[in-house]
Amino acid sequence: MLAMAEIDYIRLETNVKGRAYASVAKQINRDERTVKKYSEKEDFSPDNRPKQSRKAKVMDPVKPVIDQWLREDLKKKKKFRRTAKRIFDLLVSNHHFVGSDRSVRAYVARRKAELLEESDEAALPLESRAGTAQVDFGEAPFKYKGKDIVLPYLVLSFPYSNAFLFQVFPAQNRECFLQGLTNMFTELGHVPQVIRFDNLSPAVKKVLPNGERQLTDVFARFVAHYGFRYEFCNPGSGNEKGHVEAMVKYIRNNYLLPAVAYDDLQQLNKEVISWCINDRQRLHYEKGELISELYLADQDRFYQLPVKPYECVRFEQFKADKYGFIRTDGKQYSTSPRFAGQSVTAKISFDEVILLDEKEETIVRHPRLYGTAKKSMDWQPYLALMAKRPAALKYSSLYDQLPEAWRDFFQRCTVEEKRSAIQLLAIILKDQDFSLSIEALKIASKHGHPTAETIKHVYYQLVNGRGIRETISLSTPLPTTSGTPRGLNHYDKLIRLTGGDQT
Repeated sequence: MLAMAEIDYIRLETNVKGRAYASVAKQINRDERTVKKYSEKEDFSPDNRPKQSRKAKVMDPVKPVIDQWLREDLKKKKKFRRTAKRIFDLLVSNHHFVGSDRSVRAYVARRKAELLEESDEAALPLESRAGTAQVDFGEAPFKYKGKDIVLPYLVLSFPYSNAFLFQVFPAQNRECFLQGLTNMFTELGHVPQVIRFDNLSPAVKKVLPNGERQLTDVFARFVAHYGFRYEFCNPGSGNEKGHVEAMVKYIRNNYLLPAVAYDDLQQLNKEVISWCINDRQRLHYEKGELISELYLADQDRFYQLPVKPYECVRFEQFKADKYGFIRTDGKQYSTSPRFAGQSVTAKISFDEVILLDEKEETIVRHPRLYGTAKKSMDWQPYLALMAKRPAALKYSSLYDQLPEAWRDFFQRCTVEEKRSAIQLLAIILKDQDFSLSIEALKIASKHGHPTAETIKHVYYQLVNGRGIRETISLSTPLPTTSGTPRGLNHYDKLIRLTGGDQT
């Protein structure tokens, strides 16, 4: 129905001034029939009669089925969703539907629009809607192999249910940030619809004047991979992610104090997941229901997890220095002497630095360094080449970086002994670090300056867990025996005594 002001104008122009319907219609940009209708209308009294709605008797039994399928499909990528035609075919084959294809298409189109609008509205009040999450880092003390350290932990919290997950990492860099989210998505088996972040540097490159965010390239790729929607807090407004901040404190106070001792970070993070799941067996602080029950509503709104997890790495090009080292994030990593002065590619994850040649083949793998450690050295490629010039060992930078036990050993070696020992180390260090070879060297040196073969023998005894065979000394000497005569004379004597033939 037109606005009353417009109806009044139509009736004034046509009924009072006598203008033609076509003229008025053209002026107000309306259809001529509409102008005629309101010009000749007799009754404008309020009409409170409810609109009649026809019952779709054929569609009614299958509407709940279609709604369920559409909700399931909203969690999937568009290309994996059922089309209206496919829904019609499934209804016919599995639910004995006798209605028309057109009826199904019309209902699917309308319900899709309604469900999408419903989903968008659910994302607005983030703190109280199921299927949404918040993310932030916290810090806590830990004991790593008896040493006191402070490490960050990444928290993913769900405001609706009060559930959470967290993972411990060596730093707050982009690889740790993305790997933590990937680990937690994998544990969930799903992806939250909407995630709210602080303006973390791994995610936000720049906060623009209009409040928009310029994402880092890697985070933009991560979002595209998992398909969630992101929100960021306004600068200086940490209260906008108050739930996750409360969870950061809760986790520290209830699980990470006093300092948790660990030897292996991967194993610690497996234990952490168990803590998070077990914590859901308590009552929600306001709703009085088990968190595990409320979490089911979160779970029902999550998106489907992609088939492949995101590979949380970055690639960088470097030119190795004259010793074959590259430098990244203030740390040095060795390649090989033959790559000195050449370009190499570093594939960097949160826990590993893999150096690749121009054919993308692995040169060497390093554990990623954190804290005060400055240099990671893989000796094997250097030793393999040094064995060709053993006399130059003492004058190389490699010599100064050798363990003390091996430097002392090489000082007492001849050139050929050095060659053999370096070749041995080149083989050993393909699969082991220096620790076992140092032990083998010390044991082999107990009875004087050892050969490379002796060190090798002891080393493989240690590797195979056989222990070291000591030299046996007997308190009582063995009895001596008379020498046995050699030759055939005693056989001749035997033949004569028995009367045998001498011929």
